[in-house]
Amino acid sequence: MRVPLPADSGLLTVDPRIRPASPDDVPRIEALVNAAYRHYIPRIGKPPGPMTDDYSARVAEGAVWVLTVDGGIAGIVVLIPRSDYMLLDNVAVSPERQGTGLGRLLIGFAEAMAKENGFTEIQLYTNAAMHENLTMYTRLGYREFARNLQDGFHRVFMKKQLDF
Repeated sequence: MRVPLPADSGLLTVDPRIRPASPDDVPRIEALVNAAYRHYIPRIGKPPGPMTDDYSARVAEGAVWVLTVDGGIAGIVVLIPRSDYMLLDNVAVSPERQGTGLGRLLIGFAEAMAKENGFTEIQLYTNAAMHENLTMYTRLGYREFARNLQDGFHRVFMKKQLDF
């Protein structure tokens, strides 16, 4: 699926596409996620949850989508349908492409997929120590509804109602 870029993305010369991940993508997905999250290890004290996820299993479930730019994987999004909402389980952009609008593009894709699958709400969680993520999600219309210790991580749970 070809996706339009935000006008202020700075990437107007590339042709981004989002497609379902394949098993062949797993090594690149794992490398991208590790690169995107490794700077949080000192802040959190251990690897963030996305760095320990089983991407082979997630790809087999059909939960992972990759964003390609110029033929390479520049970002990923993991979407997991729940009974009454879509879980935006992970969004990651390669460090060299961060700050260019690709994260917003993937979040917009996640919201569109949630709507396409009949959900009126999308939820996500992030680590409380990832302050920049909390700011970004709030700016994109997500609101905090809980904070809990889960799987050894201090997580902030957020949700957004989707308009149809």
